Amino acid sequence: MKLNIKAFALTTGLFAGFGLFFITWWIILFEGVTQQQTIIGMVYRGFCISPSGSVIGLAWGFFDGLIGGAIFAWLYNYLCIKLTKTAAV
Repeated sequence: MKLNIKAFALTTGLFAGFGLFFITWWIILFEGVTQQQTIIGMVYRGFCISPSGSVIGLAWGFFDGLIGGAIFAWLYNYLCIKLTKTAAV
């Protein structure tokens, strides 16, 4: 079974971006806005627990998930082809 690379990349990008967006708003709802440095903020430049930070996190998460999903789907398809050829021989 082959994965559609574009569809898989878009799906993982949307999940990662909106996941980070909603988690940020969940924290804002229960803990409040903070400008403290977070672990995710160390990786994603400009991200903090704030409304503007949630939008920045959405963008970073989307592109990170997009690239990661594309690499994963491509590697999956590549290994499926290689393993099927060796199993048929």
